[in-house]
Amino acid sequence: MESYYRKWCVVFVLLGLAFSVTKAQQVPCYFIFGDSLVDNGNNNGLVSFARANYFPYGIDFGGPTGRFSNGRTTVDEIAELLGFNDYIPAYNSVSGRQILTGVNYASAAAGIREETGRQLGQRISFSGQVRNYRNTVQQVVSLLGGETQAADYLKRCIYSVGMGSNDYLNNYFMPTFYSSSRQFTPEQYANDLISRYSTQLNVRFI
Repeated sequence: MESYYRKWCVVFVLLGLAFSVTKAQQVPCYFIFGDSLVDNGNNNGLVSFARANYFPYGIDFGGPTGRFSNGRTTVDEIAELLGFNDYIPAYNSVSGRQILTGVNYASAAAGIREETGRQLGQRISFSGQVRNYRNTVQQVVSLLGGETQAADYLKRCIYSVGMGSNDYLNNYFMPTFYSSSRQFTPEQYANDLISRYSTQLNVRFI
């Protein structure tokens, strides 16, 4: 029996060591686009009801950060799994060579359509997030010394894009504020979103 327990102790020790080993960073950078599910502070300085920089948000994080959660978001978890030493910074707070590890452009209440979420105040739509990314790309070009170097670097990065829910919750399903449900059938509206989304995703950056 003692031998049995000793074997299991060895197993648990080995498992603990395996999980404690720091993973090497698997990609050079991680860029995030989205809404409140992954916003980590980009709305903090905006005039908007869609903000989370106050308690009880962040109670498991040490305090409010702008995340719409008690603690970490899914992209925070993904960044850790990818081997990053820190969270991917929000666009409104990143500077200098920090951008080389990635940027979070997400904005609560944002949608694919420009007007989505306007009843909540200011927000950064998907096209606005894409414009911010283009600004970042130009900074990467400057930091790395040219477009060729920047393109080679950026193609090795991971991109996370999660948009569209607000185009229903804070647009199509709110006829008091928006006319989209009167202008489009559900199928037409879905096709409109897909078309806009495809166009925004295919913007040439370099």
